[in-house]
This record gives sequence, structure tokens and C-alpha cells, in this order.
Amino acid sequence: MPEISRTSRRGLLFGTAAVSAGALLTACTSNEPAEKDKAAANDQPVSDDKPGKQVTIGFAGPQADHGWLNAINVNARERAKQYKDVTLDITEGSNDTAAQIGQIDTLINKKVDVLVILPADGKAMTQAGLKAMRAGIPVVNLDRIFSSPQAYRCWIGGDNYGMGLSAGNYIGEQLKGKADAKVVELAGLDNLELTKQRSQGFADALKNYPNIKLVARQAADFTVESGQSKMASLLQAQKSFDALWNHDDDQGVGALRAIEQAGRDEFLMVGGAGALSAFKAIKSGKGVLKATVLYPPTMAASAIDLARALGQGKGVGGLSEFEIPVSLTLYSAVVTKENVDEYMPTGFS
Repeated sequence: MPEISRTSRRGLLFGTAAVSAGALLTACTSNEPAEKDKAAANDQPVSDDKPGKQVTIGFAGPQADHGWLNAINVNARERAKQYKDVTLDITEGSNDTAAQIGQIDTLINKKVDVLVILPADGKAMTQAGLKAMRAGIPVVNLDRIFSSPQAYRCWIGGDNYGMGLSAGNYIGEQLKGKADAKVVELAGLDNLELTKQRSQGFADALKNYPNIKLVARQAADFTVESGQSKMASLLQAQKSFDALWNHDDDQGVGALRAIEQAGRDEFLMVGGAGALSAFKAIKSGKGVLKATVLYPPTMAASAIDLARALGQGKGVGGLSEFEIPVSLTLYSAVVTKENVDEYMPTGFS
């Protein structure tokens, strides 16, 4: 289970207050020394760990039928517990669009201060986000994006294209001295836009390495079972290759089983998302899994930070703007044996 407090240590706390129009006007017209103006601005309340205005945050998250999705819910709950001024009204996670819309309607009727929504389907649930915004409830759209920017005040999520780019560049660097290198890809659900983005990023990265060719690709279903069966098919079809990129660490558990059963170890493997099992395998140095690219579920903790800042009318620490950003895209770092200890506390089960 992720150690949520680590997010604070990595600079995701929000601490710049929204400066009032009155304070700004004073700064522009006052004849007092600039130092006094600066001190006045610094007297504005900041969004830090100290209790402030009470905020009720409605959270409509996913059904926890996948390690990463469960970690999203855990991160949100644990982050909210850190704030004495936050009440979290969390719904029972659902992957059914109609059910989740009903849950959001309930939260709107309760008049929560802010809504955090990870939609089962961003496009299909856009109207739910619009309804909340029109009711005066700001929405933090988590990861799966609504199709209209009017449906949310702020979006925070992972970088699917960047995930593929990071994986491709890591593999490219490992194989850049090898002639006619062969790479295979174990993707996720092909009907999801995120899968297409990950594959595009991977393909674009490999263009930088003319010695490498993608020789096979299979789409799995983000489950252990699908990972095992699809990987077995890839292994049977490809008698030898140099690297594998697997889009998802959960399905990677199955992929590793298939690899072990086949007795294959001539290639290196890169995973995706940041599961604890992947971190442990990487740290051990045994087997083919040498790295994983992050798609951090700690984004849910940051979404709670953003919602709290919105509810209290504050901005983001480290930025000069008075308001929180419209969007925040997280970076897909590559975790290897050299840096895995740093990321271990964020690994999800």
C-alpha cells in the first residue's frame, strides 16, 4: 500500500495563497516601501498542512478491480485523513457509467464544496461534470479526461504518450550498440485511447534508434490472466528477441509467469505503472524485468490537495499565479535497480 506522506516530501503540497484584488490594488497604489507591500502579501493565508476553512470533498472513484485503481482510492482516502479541515464523502467505486452518474448526482445534491471524479468513461460522463460545474461545484477531473474543458476546473493525470516515450528511450539506450535488435510490445486494451497513446509514444521513441525494429505486438486486457496468455502467444511466435515493453504491471505478473514457464531469458523487460511487485523484482536483479515506467496513483492524493486548495480559495505552492492550474500532467519516470529504493514506498499492491 503506498506511503502517502511521501508525496509531500516530493513537493506536491500546495502552499501559495490566492492574493485578493484588494491586496493587489494596494501593491499598485501604495506609497509605502516595497518591503511593506511584500510583507502584506506574505500575510495572506497559505494552503499548507495547518487547518483552515472546512472543506467537504466528494470523491467519485473507480471500482477497485485492478491494483492501480485500488491504489487511486487508497491514495485519496489517506491524503484526506491528513487534513483536519477536510471531510471526504467517497462513493462506492463503479466502472458503470450510469451508476457513477447517479453517485455524482447524489454528491451534487449534498452540496459538497468540491468534486474529485475519476470517470468510468470520460466522454460518456462529461455531462455529469458539466452539471456539477453549473451547480457551482468545482470539479477536479482525475486522469480520464472529460471531453469538454467546461466540465472541470482542473485536470490532473498521467502522461500515456510520455509513458511509451520513456519506455522506448530506455530500451533504445540499452540496445543502441546492438545491430538488428528486435523488440516486442505487450499492450493494454486496444479500444482505450490511453493504449493508443502509449503505443504511439513507444513507436516515436524507437524512431530515434534505427538499429531497433518492433517485430510483434499483442494487446492484453490489463489482467494477470490476459498477460499470461498473450505473452505465451508472443513467446511462441517469436523465437528470439531483445526487449519487451509491457504496458501494465498487473498484466505483467501474468507475462512473467509465461516467460518463466517458457524458460526464456534472452531479453530485457520494461513494465508500466509502478506496482510493488515490479519494484521488488527490479530490486532483486533476477529475471528479465529490469525497469518500469511510472503512471503514479499518487495523482489521487494530489487531486485531494487541489480540491482542498480550490475549496479554500488558494493557489499552488511554488507558483506565482493566484489560482491553481487548469491541468497538471505527471511525469513518467523510469524506475531501475539504481533508483528503485526511492520509489518503493509508492508501489501499489
